[in-house]
Amino acid sequence: MSQYCDVALPVPLDRAFTYELGGLEPEVGARVVVPFAGQRLVGVVVKLHDVPPKPEVEGQEIQVKRVQQVLDDAALLPDELMELGKWIAGYYCAPLGEVLRGMMPLTAEVRRQWVYKIGEQGRKVLNDAAVKGASRRSKLSAEDQNREYAVLNYLVSGEVAKAATIRSATGANKALLDAMARKKWLVREALAETRDARRVEMVAVLEEQVSESASQQVSGRRIPKLNENQLAVMAELAGCGGRELVRELRGRLAARGVPESTLGTLVKRGLVRLEETAMEFHVTSLGSHGKKFAHEHALNEAQMEALAEITAAKGFSPMLLYGVTGSGKTAVYVAAMQRALAAGKSALLLVPEIGLTPGTAAQMVAAFGSEVALMHSQLTPDERAEQWHRIRRGEARVVIGTRSAVFAPLENIGIIIVDEEHDGSYKQEETPRYHARDVAVMRAKLLGCTVVMGSATPSLESWNNAERGRYKRVQLLRRVEERPMPAVEMIDMREEFRATGQEQLFSRRLIEETQATLERGEQAIILLNRRGYSFVVMCRSCGEKLECENCAISLTYHKPGNEHDLNGEARVGQRLECHYCGFRRGVPKNCPKCGSEHMYYLGAGSQQGEERLQELFPGARIGRMDRDTVRSRGDMERLLGKLHSGEINLLVGTQMIAKGHDIHGVTLVGVVGADFALGLPDFRAAERVFQLLTQVSGRAGRGELAGKVLVQTYQPEHYVNKFALQHDYTGFAAREVYFRRGAKYPPFSVLANVLVQSEKLEEVMAMCVKMGRWLEKRKPEGVRVLGPAPAPISRLKRIYRYHFLLKAERRDVLGGVLRELLAFVEREEISRRAVVVDVDAMHLM
Repeated sequence: MSQYCDVALPVPLDRAFTYELGGLEPEVGARVVVPFAGQRLVGVVVKLHDVPPKPEVEGQEIQVKRVQQVLDDAALLPDELMELGKWIAGYYCAPLGEVLRGMMPLTAEVRRQWVYKIGEQGRKVLNDAAVKGASRRSKLSAEDQNREYAVLNYLVSGEVAKAATIRSATGANKALLDAMARKKWLVREALAETRDARRVEMVAVLEEQVSESASQQVSGRRIPKLNENQLAVMAELAGCGGRELVRELRGRLAARGVPESTLGTLVKRGLVRLEETAMEFHVTSLGSHGKKFAHEHALNEAQMEALAEITAAKGFSPMLLYGVTGSGKTAVYVAAMQRALAAGKSALLLVPEIGLTPGTAAQMVAAFGSEVALMHSQLTPDERAEQWHRIRRGEARVVIGTRSAVFAPLENIGIIIVDEEHDGSYKQEETPRYHARDVAVMRAKLLGCTVVMGSATPSLESWNNAERGRYKRVQLLRRVEERPMPAVEMIDMREEFRATGQEQLFSRRLIEETQATLERGEQAIILLNRRGYSFVVMCRSCGEKLECENCAISLTYHKPGNEHDLNGEARVGQRLECHYCGFRRGVPKNCPKCGSEHMYYLGAGSQQGEERLQELFPGARIGRMDRDTVRSRGDMERLLGKLHSGEINLLVGTQMIAKGHDIHGVTLVGVVGADFALGLPDFRAAERVFQLLTQVSGRAGRGELAGKVLVQTYQPEHYVNKFALQHDYTGFAAREVYFRRGAKYPPFSVLANVLVQSEKLEEVMAMCVKMGRWLEKRKPEGVRVLGPAPAPISRLKRIYRYHFLLKAERRDVLGGVLRELLAFVEREEISRRAVVVDVDAMHLM
């Protein structure tokens, strides 16, 4: 039996902490509750040993704290996932405890509560009051003073009590308890409690059949004759085989006018009993999309060749499945997963955003039924814990999910698939800032299994790995059933302005083609990749631009419309809103700076696009898809259902409309204002615009009719537009690689963005000076340091932000410098939360 254990805690410190076991016997990978900085935290055991911790100063005595509780009988994380977690912590320079916390989505099973006990200062206050009998001076009212004494008297025994218990006994509120803790009258601690996160519901079970005679003998006792309502309940249960969910039973009986109390009466008489049963989790409603897929035709020759290459792979085999839009990559995924299951193994499928691709989940359920588990952020904590345990018990061998699903506790994985591997949603924007695609590759390497990354527009990093032979490239270069790629046409908006003399949101050509499409009974999609009505509001007189009070970013103007807030409540009235922190304010009639009434609204978002389309096509059935109209997976499913049924024939929206939707009635796609992103200060700007153009173009012509794409642009000569015109990804990749190689940007270097942040600008500057001087003195060989400089968004959510950009040709060299820098930060007592290291940063904002 080991005496000590090292525990990784979810705190921003790059170390594990040693605790005494005191006879407890946790396994490595199990959760434990330990005291830390006046709190009780849940951590993960990473090592068992008999070596007591050494003091930092020789001769100094160390008091080793004890583990208070072991939460798991066995390790929740197997050795493979523990090893993966350590790799993530090292590669992304993230605290191991925060990595492991993200790998176990079981927050629903551990609830943190505040508990209080009387402190020494509190005892002194009570004693003084008893001896002197005098009232003390205080800004509090007499009533609150009496409550304080009541709290102290309640806790005088020294026992700890929960906040809710104290409030019930004394009438004290949370604010008063917190104030007493600040005065050190009370000692406040966080208590971690476990709870059963299973979701259960009640089932009614019929004990015995009862006839309609005057009286009956049940379990040796006589009962009176049943009335009409009671007989109806008994008959309903008998018709269901003697067992039915209470909610289902009550629903049917209510429709017949039977009161709810009738069931309770039968339970009391012993004729019916109630049992708990696990609540069913419905992955998704299949809808027409899932049913269609369940009867899909056989794979074509190209798909069969791709499948053969994937299934023939042995051991660790990273593959890039490059397939044009509409080439049937999903069907290949399903077939490969079926082969893995047939071999007795499991399969993992990652998708960028489950809310944007409900059809994917529906297709998997159609193919694999109850063996599917779903993991994504829109599940409740209880649902997430339930799915996690289903996977761990082996009840689900197919897991579909977003980036965190890469940590699903599947055993015996045969294949890992990363769909739309280029998508930026796979990069975590909070600590630990991992990239799920790269973590998937590493997990496959640790397991020795196949990993397939699919996309019509692969990231240049993956494309370069395939070019250099690190990944095997598998290609699908034609659409299914030999459907043609949509014809792409560029509309020069400079010429449009010269011809009309006005700045127009939609060109004449796009309006004409949209009208013709709707008249033919077909569907059209318009991409306008900005939310809101106008994204800049400024004063014509003084040039003042209305910005968020928390962020250095312009406020977006929203008109009243069919938008909802995060709670699903309808937003009414016009407003200005920050899309970064959520700050909102009313729209001023006059300029806040000079008082002028000449306010100017610049730029057009999807809300203005919807309004303009309603004016142009009053008979159209228009829908809008953006973050203001789609807040949940259910919203997306309803909207896509209307598209599939033809209830909507004209859709306008942001890039959400470009992601994986398969609407066979869409024959026209219009792209408005996408090329503004080419001017952003980001070396990936051209790649993102090309991906967006290609992906949204792929929504056209997926059915029997050919598709057409009209792209409005002010830069028709730009190489991004030229290659998008020809659906030429390989040509674009070659051109972009040429530029990246010359500037030594990824994939020809490795990059880390080191962000320094604080609510006080002077603190940020002081930290940057210290770190800058250290980097200048260190002069890391093979690493180029740019900065410090203000981040492109220099203030976000009231936090000032500066950054360093570090580039190197070798990952080990860059990683070593970053670890040395973080060690310097710790020695200088700079808060670890003030320094954010983003390895392989996707955004430099």
